[in-house]
Amino acid sequence: MKTIKEITAALKMAEDWQEWMTAVAVDERAGVQKAWLSWKKRQDRKQQLIDEHQAKIDFDHLYGGNDALIAGVDEAGRGPLAGPVVTAAVILPKNCEALVGLNDSKQLTKEKRNAFASLVKEHAISYFIHFQSAKNIDELNIYEATKQSMKTSVESLSIKPNFVLVDAMTLPIAIPQESIIKGDAKSLAIAAASILAKTARDDYMEQLDKDFPMYGFAQHAGYGTKQHLEALETFGPTIHHRKSFEPIKSM
Repeated sequence: MKTIKEITAALKMAEDWQEWMTAVAVDERAGVQKAWLSWKKRQDRKQQLIDEHQAKIDFDHLYGGNDALIAGVDEAGRGPLAGPVVTAAVILPKNCEALVGLNDSKQLTKEKRNAFASLVKEHAISYFIHFQSAKNIDELNIYEATKQSMKTSVESLSIKPNFVLVDAMTLPIAIPQESIIKGDAKSLAIAAASILAKTARDDYMEQLDKDFPMYGFAQHAGYGTKQHLEALETFGPTIHHRKSFEPIKSM
């Protein structure tokens, strides 16, 4: 008979059910049952992610059918006081098993976002990321600047999509589209765009932090935190701050 330690180690290594687990399931030793329940819980979570992944794919295929090229579009950075708003458009292939677990960027850790960003770039049929500067945001207003950036992202794709799914925005494009409220939680293509936009913007703000370390951009990504507001009071705004946003506008 195998020891509890051996069985626990084997279960930690096992990705799928195997014949030897029949005996493990009825092994009455408390340590074995603890390890067995832990393995089953891990399998349930794995299946849940697969089911959620398929639901997102099925949602996308409601628009244009199974063979349509669906572009997902999303943004990052509409709310901050500094830095660009970043948008991304992504066309994913029909076979996307590598992206199981991909979700709205806000639901993932930084490490998982970065890992998924690399996978999206590796597997996407086409993707494009656009940066809309603080200057353009001030000239256009944040809503119009975001809309124009999304339009640029879609029209810069190397392959023209059959249908465009946009997170809570309607774009001035000639391609059929649908505006999806909370689309990054429903659509795999929009979730992929969300990941690319978020990681690209975070990388940008971390680089900006090196040039302007007194503002703490790497910590708050330009949002109006207490740290950021105190730095603005002390040092004033940079060229990367949005002059049309309060409290900078009043400064």
